[in-house]
Amino acid sequence: MAESDEPEQVWDEYDWERFLQQQDRKTEKYMALLERYIDDPHRDQIIAREMGWTHLLDPEGQKWADNVDSLFDEEAEEDGDGDEASAEEESFEVHPLYQASFALTVWIDHLFEELPAAQNQLAAVKLSTQAAIASAKLAAALSDDDVDEIGMTIAYLKRALRAIMLALEAAVQLRKDVKLDASRFSTLNQRLFQIRDGIIQLMGEYRAEWRRRYDHE
Repeated sequence: MAESDEPEQVWDEYDWERFLQQQDRKTEKYMALLERYIDDPHRDQIIAREMGWTHLLDPEGQKWADNVDSLFDEEAEEDGDGDEASAEEESFEVHPLYQASFALTVWIDHLFEELPAAQNQLAAVKLSTQAAIASAKLAAALSDDDVDEIGMTIAYLKRALRAIMLALEAAVQLRKDVKLDASRFSTLNQRLFQIRDGIIQLMGEYRAEWRRRYDHE
C-alpha cells in the first residue's frame, strides 16, 4: 500500500483536552484500583488485568515492568545524590509564571504552619491541592522550549487556570472558616490573581501563534 501524501494532522487545544480527559479517567481508575489492592501480593497482576494491560501479564511483559522499576529506582537514587538535571528538563523552572506558582505553594505551606488550626479545614486542603495542581500543569505547559505542540500547551494552561480559579474559591471560603486576617487574605488573593492573569495572557499569546501558523492552511 502506498503511503499517504496528506500532511499529519496537528492537534489543537480541543483535541489535546479530549486526550487529557481520557488520561485523567484512566489515572483515576488506576488510583482506585491501587488503593483497593495495595496490600494484595498479586496487586500488579490484578491491576494490569483490570486496566486491560494484557501485555504486562505474560512473562516478557513482567520482565519489562521489572526493568522499568529498576531504572526508576536508579534514577531516584541519582537524584538523591544531588545530580543536576539537564537544561531541557529545567527549562520551565526559569519561567516567571512557573516561579510565581511554585512560590505560592511554598507561601501557602508557611501560612498553614503559622495557622495550624486551618490545616484540617476542607477549604485549606482544597487551596493547597489546587495551588499544587496549577504549578504542575504550568510545568507541563512550559516544558517545551520549541513549542512544537501549541495545542497541548494551551490545554495544560487551561487546566492550570481551572486549578487557580478553584484555589480562589477556596481562599474565599478559608477566610470565612478560619477568619483569615485581611493582610494574609490580601496577599493570597494578589498572588492568585497574578498567576491567573499571567495564564490568561500566555494563553492569548499561544492562541495568536496558533492562528499565525495554522489558520491559513
